[in-house]
Amino acid sequence: MSITGLKRKQPKTFKVKVITMDAEMEFSCEIKWKGKDLFDQVCRALGLRETWFFGLQFSIKGMLTWLKMDKKVLDQEIPKEDPVCFRFLAKFYPEKVEEELLQEITQHLFFLQVKKQILDEEIYCSPEATILLASYAVQAKYGDYDPDLHKPGFLAQEELLPKRVLRQYQMTPDMWEERIAAWYAGHRGTARYEAEMNYLKIAQDLEMYGVNYFPIAQKKNHTDFLLGVDAKGIHVYSINNRFSPNKSFEWSSIRNISYSEKELTIKPIDKKAEVFKFFSSQPKVNKLIMQLFIGNHDLFMRRRRVDPIEIQQMKAQAREEKARKKMEHQRLAREKQLREEAERAKEEMERRLFEVEDEARQANEALRRSEAAAELLAEKAQIAEDEAKLLAQNAAEAEQERQRLELAARKTKEEKRLMEHKMREAELIAMQLVKESDLRAKETEHLKQDLQEARDAEEKVKQKLLDVNKLNPLPCPPSFLADIRDASADKGGVKLDLRDIDLKRLSLEIERERLDYLDKSRKFEDRLKELKSEIHALKLEEKQAGFLSRWNELLGSLDRSSRKMYKTPLWIEAFEADLLDSLQRPFLMHPLKADDNAILETPIEKPSLQTDPFVGGNVGTGTRKQIKVQQHKTDVIYI
Repeated sequence: MSITGLKRKQPKTFKVKVITMDAEMEFSCEIKWKGKDLFDQVCRALGLRETWFFGLQFSIKGMLTWLKMDKKVLDQEIPKEDPVCFRFLAKFYPEKVEEELLQEITQHLFFLQVKKQILDEEIYCSPEATILLASYAVQAKYGDYDPDLHKPGFLAQEELLPKRVLRQYQMTPDMWEERIAAWYAGHRGTARYEAEMNYLKIAQDLEMYGVNYFPIAQKKNHTDFLLGVDAKGIHVYSINNRFSPNKSFEWSSIRNISYSEKELTIKPIDKKAEVFKFFSSQPKVNKLIMQLFIGNHDLFMRRRRVDPIEIQQMKAQAREEKARKKMEHQRLAREKQLREEAERAKEEMERRLFEVEDEARQANEALRRSEAAAELLAEKAQIAEDEAKLLAQNAAEAEQERQRLELAARKTKEEKRLMEHKMREAELIAMQLVKESDLRAKETEHLKQDLQEARDAEEKVKQKLLDVNKLNPLPCPPSFLADIRDASADKGGVKLDLRDIDLKRLSLEIERERLDYLDKSRKFEDRLKELKSEIHALKLEEKQAGFLSRWNELLGSLDRSSRKMYKTPLWIEAFEADLLDSLQRPFLMHPLKADDNAILETPIEKPSLQTDPFVGGNVGTGTRKQIKVQQHKTDVIYI
C-alpha cells in the first residue's frame, strides 16, 4: 500500500484547547466526535469520575452556553478559532458538598471555581466570612503556619478578598494580612483537602451559591424579574435583590415544565396553585434554561434514589481514601511532631554542647593563665631572692656610710653653733654702722644748713649797706672816703678769708667722714663674705647630716624587708648609685643672685623619698627641715 493511501485513510482532526481552573490542555479531536467524546477525553485526562457535575462552556456572540453531549462538536455553534477554546467548569452544584463530592479532584475543582466566583463578586459574602474563607484558602495552599517561614508580607501577592470588602473598610494590606494570619494560625494540622472542604461547607450556605440567574419578564419586551436555578429548585427574584426570592418552586413540587419559542411554563403538582409563565430575551436562552432545569432535576431525583453500584463503589473508595488520608495525615502529624521535638532536643543539645565547649574553653584559658602566673611568680621569687642578697650587701655599705656621716654631723653641729654666734656679731656691727651712717648724714645736713644761713645773712647785710648809702648821701673828704674804702676793703678781706677757712674746714671734715665710712663699709663687706663662705660650708655639712638621719631610717626598713624576702625596688639601686656619685662631687652647684638691699630668706627642703609598692609599708618618709640664710643682696649663693 502506498503512502498516499495511508494518508487518505487517516481521520481528519481539529485542535481543541480546554481551560480548567488551574491548567490548560490541548486535544486533537476527530471531526466526527460528539460533545460527549470530547468531554470524556477531558475527564480521563483529569482523572475525574464524577462527571455529572461538569460541562464544557464556551462563549458565542457574547452569550455563555454549554456544549451539548449528544451532538457533534462541529455541528454546534462553536467559535471559529484554531484551536477552539472551551472552559471546563461545574455546571451543576451539589446540595451537600461533604456527602456528594467523593473524589479529591472534584472537590478541588469546585473549591477553585467557588473561590473565583466569590473574589469576582458573583457570590456575595460578608467581610467576616471572607476573612475566614481566605484563611482556609491560605491553609490549603501553604500548609501549616510557620512564623519562621511565613514572615509579614508573604500574602502581599495573593488575591484573597473581594475588592468590595477592601473598599468598604479603610484598612491597609498589612492589617488585612494580620487578621487573615490570625485565623490561618488556628488551622494548624488541617490537611489540604480538609481545608478545601471546610471552605466549600461555608460557601454552600451563602444565598447566591450555585444559582444561575437569567432576566425574565411576565410580559413580552419587559425585564421584570430574575430567574434563579439551583440544586434545590427554581426561584424568582426582583431585579435589585438576589438574596431573598419572591417566589420559589422546589423540584419536588413541580409537575411539568414546558416552553415554546420565548415562553416557559412551570406547572406545580398542586393543581390549585397558579401556573407560572414568563418570557426570556432569546430562544437560545430558553434552551439554556431548559438544560439547567433538566440537569438539576435529574440530580435532585438521583440523590433520592438508591445509588447505583458504580456510585456505591465510588463512595466506598472515597471513604477508604479519606480514612487512608486521615491516617496518613495523622502519621505525618505525629512524625512532624516527633521531628519538631527532635529538632528542639537537637537545638537544646547543641546549645548545651556550645555551653560545655565554652566552659571548657574558659577552663583552658584559666589553666593557661594560672600556669603563666605560676611561672611569673617563680621568676619573681628568684628575682626577689637575688635582690634581697644585693640589698643586704647594699645595707652593709650604707651602714658604713651612715657611721661616717654621723661623725661629720657631730663636727658640723659645733661649727654651726660658732657660725651662728659670728652671724649675730655681724648683725650687731651692721646695725651700729647703719646708726653711725645715719648720725653722720644728719651732721652733714646741719652743717650744710648753717653754711647756707651764713651766706644768706651776708647777702642781707650787703643789701642793707647799699640801701643806707642810697638814702643818706653825705659829702666826705676824699681822704676820708679813701680811708673808708681801705678799711672796708680790709674788713671785707678778713671776712672773706674767714669764710673760706670755714668752708675748707667743713669740706675736709666731710671728706674724712666719707672716707671713714667707705673704709668701714669695705671692712663690713669683707666680713660678710667670710660669713657667707662659712654659711655655705655649714649648709653642705647640714645637708649631709640630713642624709645621714635618712639613711638610718632606710636601713631599718631595708633590714625588715630583706628578712621578709620582699622584692627590692629598682629605685633603691638608682638611689644608691646617685648617693655614691653625690658624695664624690660638690652638693651645691648652681649660683643664685639676690637683690641689693633685701635680706634673702632661702628655704632649703630636704627631698622626700618615694617608695616602691613592695616596700612602701616598711620605708617611712623623712621629716622636712627649713634653713633660713640672711645675706646681702650682692652675694652669690651656690646651690
